[in-house]
Amino acid sequence: MKLKKYRIAGLIALLVAAVLAIALFGFSCVSGLTPIGWSGGTVSDGVLYVGSLEGRLATINLADQSKIWAEPLKVEAQSGIFGCSASTGCAGGTARVSIYGTPVVSDNLVYVAGYNGKIYAYNTGNLAARWVFPREGYLNPFVGGIVVDNNKLFIGCSDGWIYALDASTGDLLYEYKTGDKIWGTPTVADNTLYIGSFDKKLYALNADDLTLKWSFITEGSIIAKPLVYNGVVYIGSFDRYLYALNASDGSLKWKFMAENWFWTQPVIIGDNIYAGCLDGVVYVLKADTGALVTELPLDSQVAAQPVVFENYIFFATHKGFIYKIDINSYAYTQIIAIEFNIDGPLTEYEGIIYIQTPDYSLQRIDASTGALLPSISLISG
Repeated sequence: MKLKKYRIAGLIALLVAAVLAIALFGFSCVSGLTPIGWSGGTVSDGVLYVGSLEGRLATINLADQSKIWAEPLKVEAQSGIFGCSASTGCAGGTARVSIYGTPVVSDNLVYVAGYNGKIYAYNTGNLAARWVFPREGYLNPFVGGIVVDNNKLFIGCSDGWIYALDASTGDLLYEYKTGDKIWGTPTVADNTLYIGSFDKKLYALNADDLTLKWSFITEGSIIAKPLVYNGVVYIGSFDRYLYALNASDGSLKWKFMAENWFWTQPVIIGDNIYAGCLDGVVYVLKADTGALVTELPLDSQVAAQPVVFENYIFFATHKGFIYKIDINSYAYTQIIAIEFNIDGPLTEYEGIIYIQTPDYSLQRIDASTGALLPSISLISG
């Protein structure tokens, strides 16, 4: 296991990637550059779990909007890779740890990974701490999310390692080293873990022990979460291609080129795949051949994970516009515009779309009417 000992080469590589993201999405401080976080929400038994911009795990009972807060994630005081203290956020120097990955709930535990290089497990009922990994020291920052499967927790780290932990205890079981940092979230299907890396490869690993099954190399870094459906892995790359690979051996079925990077996971409904792109277009393709069905130009980059409700797919753009696409006619309309940029994933529950925004709130949108509902504050205390 590699603890947090930054080397110059690693610093430069991660800083370049961070600046690239800042150039795309504009998250920065007045006094220096700092990570912000864009955690999505997970709903389990009517309770929404989200990593707040305060650097806390929060639960919201959606029936009455009552909240429970975990203790804030912590980090040792030290120089950060973004030019300001690793323990300093944008809000007037308030100490916090950014959370990018969406929390995961499994077997009465909820898991979250922090930009401070630690993974936390809490009891779902009261958010009492259960375990933390590593117990001492810090890994490099976690940007991608967690997957739990068969009592194993899987995550990729910006140190380039993939970690498999015992989900009950947090003990390290296995690890696998890729050629560069990992910002994406893995997918587990049929006992195989799929994950992309900045080394431009998609990896397929045995979920039992993280041994390599196969890898597929593209011409760009891979951040998107893989989509696995009917024996095919769909993955977008920073080389502007969306790829369809045979899950059994990684051989290429087809690829489709857009005008910019594919950052988010696509969605499959019926015979079609819907892929949002940083060129501001949602591409509708035939899932079996990659043939273009239609393209739907929106107003700006699409980096946020979409959601499906009834016969519609909902996409958000960086400028804060929400669109719904009719899966039968491909007609699409802008249903609302909010005053914040949107880069983190959308969450849908019982016809309400939830989006965390930089004002420390959860915005709520009625998926049926497009009405903006009263927001939920994510400020503790």
